[in-house]
Amino acid sequence: MLLLVSISVLAGDSVSTRYDAFFLEAMVQRQKENHDAAFDLLQHCVKLNPQASEAHYFLAQYYQMLRNDSLAQQCLLKAVELEPNNPTFLESVAQMYIRQQDYPKAITVVEQLYDQDKSRDELLERLFDLYQETGDNDKAVETLNRIEANEGKSERLSFAKSEIYTRMGNKAAAIAEMKTLADQYPYDLNYRGLYADMLLRNDEEEQALKLYHEILAEEPDNTRALGSLRSYYRVQGETEKVDSITEQILLNKNTTTEQRIYLMRQVVADSERTGGDSTQVLALFHKMLAQPQQNDDIATLCAAYMDLKKMPQDSVKAMLQTVLRIAPDNAAARLQLVSYAWDRKDHDEVISLCQEARQYNPEEMAFYYYQGMAYYQDDNHDMALEAFQNGIGVINEDSNPAIVSDFYAVMGDLLHQKGMTREAFEAYDSCLQWKDDNVMCLNNYAYFLSEMNEQLDKAEQMSYKTIKAEPKSATYLDTYAWILFMQQRYSEAKIYIDQALQNDSDSSAVITEHAGDIYIQNHEPERAVELWQQALKKDPQNKLLARKIRQRKYIKKK
Repeated sequence: MLLLVSISVLAGDSVSTRYDAFFLEAMVQRQKENHDAAFDLLQHCVKLNPQASEAHYFLAQYYQMLRNDSLAQQCLLKAVELEPNNPTFLESVAQMYIRQQDYPKAITVVEQLYDQDKSRDELLERLFDLYQETGDNDKAVETLNRIEANEGKSERLSFAKSEIYTRMGNKAAAIAEMKTLADQYPYDLNYRGLYADMLLRNDEEEQALKLYHEILAEEPDNTRALGSLRSYYRVQGETEKVDSITEQILLNKNTTTEQRIYLMRQVVADSERTGGDSTQVLALFHKMLAQPQQNDDIATLCAAYMDLKKMPQDSVKAMLQTVLRIAPDNAAARLQLVSYAWDRKDHDEVISLCQEARQYNPEEMAFYYYQGMAYYQDDNHDMALEAFQNGIGVINEDSNPAIVSDFYAVMGDLLHQKGMTREAFEAYDSCLQWKDDNVMCLNNYAYFLSEMNEQLDKAEQMSYKTIKAEPKSATYLDTYAWILFMQQRYSEAKIYIDQALQNDSDSSAVITEHAGDIYIQNHEPERAVELWQQALKKDPQNKLLARKIRQRKYIKKK
C-alpha cells in the first residue's frame, strides 16, 4: 500500500509537485530499508510521470531483486532512453549486459562511457577484457595501445600484447613487441630477459639462449635469466645443468624466500617422481640454511619434508629447534615438539616448551592445556590448576571446543580433589556447555554427585550417556551401577555391575567393593562377602571393607 502523503500535496494542481513528493518519500523508505513501501511508491511515480528517468532506474533495481530480469531490463533501458548520457545509468546497463554475457552490447555501452570521460582508464581495462571475451584480438591489441598511450610502455602491456600476437600465430609481432620494450630500456636486464623468453616461446631457441648468456655474463645473479634457463634445460631433460642452475638460484642473494620455496617444492616433487632420494634434497636445504635467514620458511619446509620422508624423530626435532631459533614465536613448530615430548612421556620437556611458548604465544590455548596435563600426570596438582586457570583467560568463540571442554573437565577434577566441590561442579557445567558428550566429565560429575547423594536423576542421565558411548568401559559401567544403587534400584544395578566386572581386566578394588555392596542389597550375602574379600586383598588398609565382611552387611561410608 502507498504511504500517506500530505493532503495539501495531493490536493495540489501540479503533477510535478505530486511526483516530487512521492519520489522523495520513496527514497526515504528506501534509505530505511522499507523496500515494499519504496517499490509501491516508485510504481506510483512512474504512473504520475512516465518520463521520469530516475524512477525507472530505481524500479529496475527492485525488479532485479525480485529476479524479474525482463522488467528490470525494460526499466533500465527506459531510463537510458530518457537520459542517454547519464553515466550511472550506462554503468548499470553495461553490468546488465555483462551478466547476460552479451559482450558486444556491453562493449558499445562501455565505449560510450569512455567517450564521455577519457580520464577513466579503468574503462579501457574493462574493454580489453570484453574484447578478449569476444575473441576480437585486433580490438584487444588496439585497446592495449590506447592504454599504453595514456600510461606509457610497460612490461605488463607489452607482455599482454605479445601473448595475443602469439595466440594469433603472429610470431614476428610477438617478438617485435618485446624487443621494442627491451630496446626502450636497454639497461634493464629484466626486459631483455622477457624478450629472450618471448624468443624461446616462439621457437627462436638459439637467439634466446644467446641472450640469456649475455645477460648472465653481465649479471651472473640475474634470477630471471637463471630461472628461464633452468626451465629450458628441464624440458630438454639435461639433469646436470638443471641441478647446477637450481643450486645457483637457491643460493643466490637476489632470490626471494618466495622464489626459494616455490623452487624447492618443485625439487621435492621432481625427486618424489623419480624415486624419492632425499639425499640431494636435504643437501640443498642444508646449504640454504647455512646462509643468514630472513625468516623461518626454509627451515619449516625442511622439517615438513623430513616428516614426509619419515626420518628419525631426533632429526626432525633438531630441524624444528632450528625453526624456533629463527622464529621463537612459531607456534606450530613448538606444538610439534610438544607432541613428540608428550609421546615420549617426557613431562619435564613438555612443561619447559609450554612455559617458553606462553611468552611468545600467550594466546595459544594448546600450550596451557599440555602444560597443565603434564603437571597433572606428575601429580603436581597446584601447578596443573594454575596452568589451566591461566589458559581459560585466552578462550574465545573461535577456540577448539574439544580442547576447551577438556580444560574444564580436568579443572573440575583438580578442584574436587582440593575439596572445592561447588567450583568443581561449575567447571564441569562449563565443560559440558562446550561439549555435551565429554564422557570423562560426564562420568566424574555423575559419580561425585552420587557420592554426595545429590541430584541422582541428573547423575543417572549423565552416566547413561557414557555407557551408550563406551559400553565396554568398566569404569563407566561401575559409575552407572553405583548411581542405580544409590537410587535403590538394586536389581538394575546388579546387571550393570556384572558387566563392569566382566570388563574390569585389573579387578580394581573400588569396582569389586561396589559389586559386593550391590550383591548384599540383592540378598546374596555369600557372593557379596566373596567380592568384598577380593577387594580387601587389593586394598588391605580399607577398614570399612573389613567391617562389612565381619558384619556381613552394607555399611554406608561416612
